Amino acid sequence: MKIKYRFAERLTSWMQRAGTIGLVVLGGLSTGCSTLTQPISGVPARRVPPQFLAQSKNNLVPLDPARLAQEPPRDYLLDDGDILGVYIEGILPFVPPDRPPEPPPVHYPDANSQLDPSLGYPIAVINDGTIQLPNLEPIKVRGLTIDQTRDLIRKYYLDSEILRESSRLQPIVTLMKERTYNVIVIRQDLSGGGGGGGGQGGFTRGTDYSASGRMLKLKAYQNDVLNALMESGGLPGVNAKNEVRILRASKADQRRRDEFVQQFYQQYYCNPDPCGCPPPLPDDPSILKIPLRLPPGVIPQFGIEDMILEDGDIVYIESRDAEVYYTGGMLGGGEHRIPRDYDLDVLTAMSLSGGSIGGSRGGMGGQGGMGGIGGIGGMLGQVPPGMLYVLRKTPCNGQITIAVDLARANVDPRERILVQPGDILILRYKAGEEILNFGLGTFFTFGIQYALQNR
Repeated sequence: MKIKYRFAERLTSWMQRAGTIGLVVLGGLSTGCSTLTQPISGVPARRVPPQFLAQSKNNLVPLDPARLAQEPPRDYLLDDGDILGVYIEGILPFVPPDRPPEPPPVHYPDANSQLDPSLGYPIAVINDGTIQLPNLEPIKVRGLTIDQTRDLIRKYYLDSEILRESSRLQPIVTLMKERTYNVIVIRQDLSGGGGGGGGQGGFTRGTDYSASGRMLKLKAYQNDVLNALMESGGLPGVNAKNEVRILRASKADQRRRDEFVQQFYQQYYCNPDPCGCPPPLPDDPSILKIPLRLPPGVIPQFGIEDMILEDGDIVYIESRDAEVYYTGGMLGGGEHRIPRDYDLDVLTAMSLSGGSIGGSRGGMGGQGGMGGIGGIGGMLGQVPPGMLYVLRKTPCNGQITIAVDLARANVDPRERILVQPGDILILRYKAGEEILNFGLGTFFTFGIQYALQNR
């Protein structure tokens, strides 16, 4: 009887242990072992073709701001829109011979003007570059200096024999008001605040992509990109893309552009390639893109004349809020901003998103760390996740999955690929790491408990 009783007791104990272990295994497979139940395969980072890798920007050199401005001439050159102060004794204003001449009026410029006080009566340079004076045909003064204009006026009056005494004909010509150019500046980097980065949850967007716009009146020889930026808030900051776009009003033709776009895509859709995708649309010739950072030794492809702004031109600064990467898996869900002026590799991206490199991270148990059975094993530490998958978009709505071995990435720079906008970083355990963590959790939870019960 004693033998049968002991056998039944041991059988019951074995069945209880087997049931407990079975429940633990089923619980682990159903809640934590995502590597075994939902495997991900990818191309090793060191074998990814170059066309799928992000370009480095660590060595880019900032553009000299002087290249965004025009060099003013030594003497002011007249053009339509200028207002001259002109005084000609006896003619402007007309004074009869029996009356003494009137003194020229004095005009004081605005507080923001850099012009000196001017003498004379206002005479505007009209659209064809000419001025109209009493008893004379229109005089073309476009491109002339103030001194040249004064000498030309004197010559015209002498040639017309309106005044025969050349000693009395000494015109006074001054610049009363310089011409201005109406330019629109649209900036997305100054609206809403832009938001900040950091933490596992990423950053909170502080803007809805609305832009702040201003209409500027830029004076002659200050109508360039640099002055437009300084008048509207300064050079683009870290919330803006590293480029400035100029939309030329003189070259813009929306109807012709629409016709070109329609014909461009019509050529593709008439003869579609089942294995291809539509080619990228060529840049609009009316839009000039000015990069603010260039590789060392690269000379900009634009000249000083390209920096001059005319009436109706638009200066556009685009926000870079869309330059973000996303995290998932053991890193937790989040959205994080990519730095504008320096490289961000996968290890640094993990650190910025709150992950740990080469060590265990507290609170990661719920996604594959056997969160329900961690117990003492979680307190003593687990094997850290060793595989990072980068889901990267490719042209034509494609995707490439890049597998980064974190143990290899610590010693091999080829594994530390650069993060680019739109990447999704998923941190996971390798199969062996997950099984080992499961074994450690099971041992510390039930093995020690069993040893204490059978002392």
